[in-house]
Amino acid sequence: MTIGNSMNLSRILGLVVFCLAAAQAQAISTVALEQGIPSLAPMLQRVTPAVVSIQVSKSAPTSGRYFFNGEGLPEGVRRYFEQLPSPDSGRRPYSTGAGSGVIVDAEEGLIITNHHVVEGASSITVRLSDDRTIAATLLGSDPGTDVALLRVVADNLLEIGFADIASVQVGDYVVAIGNPFGIGQTVTSGIVSALGRAGINNDNYEDFIQTDAAINLGNSGGALVDMEGNLIGINTAIISGNGGSNGIGFAVPTDMVSSVMEHLKRDGEVRRGLLGVTIADATPDIVAALDVDVEYGAVVISILPDSAAQRAGVEISDVIVEIDGKPIRGSRQLRNMVGLMLQEQEVDLVLYRNGEREQLTARIAGSSAELATTDSAPAAVREYRGARLQTYKMNNTYENKGVEIVSLSQFGEAFAAGLREGDVIIEVNRRPVSDLAAFNAATQLESEGGDRRFSALTVLREGRRMLLFLP
Repeated sequence: MTIGNSMNLSRILGLVVFCLAAAQAQAISTVALEQGIPSLAPMLQRVTPAVVSIQVSKSAPTSGRYFFNGEGLPEGVRRYFEQLPSPDSGRRPYSTGAGSGVIVDAEEGLIITNHHVVEGASSITVRLSDDRTIAATLLGSDPGTDVALLRVVADNLLEIGFADIASVQVGDYVVAIGNPFGIGQTVTSGIVSALGRAGINNDNYEDFIQTDAAINLGNSGGALVDMEGNLIGINTAIISGNGGSNGIGFAVPTDMVSSVMEHLKRDGEVRRGLLGVTIADATPDIVAALDVDVEYGAVVISILPDSAAQRAGVEISDVIVEIDGKPIRGSRQLRNMVGLMLQEQEVDLVLYRNGEREQLTARIAGSSAELATTDSAPAAVREYRGARLQTYKMNNTYENKGVEIVSLSQFGEAFAAGLREGDVIIEVNRRPVSDLAAFNAATQLESEGGDRRFSALTVLREGRRMLLFLP
């Protein structure tokens, strides 16, 4: 046999082996399919009929590509609602847009979507998975959480049940369902990348679920579901520099959605509750300065006069760790929870004061409570971290004792911590300071060149007590 014939025979034998291997792999694959390869299809067959497409019309044209132009948001953050071309653009003063929604109550025909999807809409149309098109009524909308509630009248609707949000963990697999680019219902998958994300818009009530499931134009208001098909969030925004999905998407969690939905069903808006406190996170430095043994919470740094908090007996430097049995991990969580409570609702507060655990009952007030102030007049120096201090006098007496800030540099640490000219420091680390000598004693360690101490300063400003922290 020649070398050439030998090589040809080797190729033929190799091809036969390859075909046998491929056939064997196909046989294994068929067996695996028969035994059941993991697939999302059964779950999606149940869930996707509850996710709808939403088309809105606005009576006035928009100047940008989206109805929501991102004003007030950090650069790159987008609320993803797609504006569609008007069928007779240039002749009629309206524009259209597409988003998504989720049926959460089939019997009542209730659909959750985003506020920015339906904001300013003159008409709203819902397209179901079976291609029925139905006019929708807006029951209410809340810009603070970016949640809106619609109602449709239709038979044979399917709904998605809410997941227990407390069971959701980073790393859980999730699926995003929506109507990206108006092309029709689309499913993308990923994981929960983070929980409790905030800071996209500090004026809003935020506690986002972050996911890397692809979210694009038109996905706003769509569903983020777990592997059992339970709703864990409503897709709202992504971070993107170029308009495409970069794997950083955000969804409003269902516990927040559920609370907002109750408000919107009843009142058509969220009438926010108010406790009447200004708060900060209980960081390790703050906890050490206040000498309380807690790992988390929200520190009260000021209280509105005649507020729910004042009437309940809350005091400056209290660390709130629970409200109605739910742990408070930080200031934003407390703000979110109180803001979604009913006005006049009674709540139990658990807090730490002077190292002791206390429980108070407060009645949530309305958000229209006014700030009452009283006039205070300074009278007649040490330099302290960019501030000039003097002993405080009022009407040549010492009725309100402390140390007044007579001037300060806007580039100093005192200004950065929130101190302002006219403030009167009355406590350092919760110890009273009646004059400059007492203040010097309280800060003696650093004035003598020793290690700096983290200082919790109780300040009197326009008749109000505040707590500021100076690291």
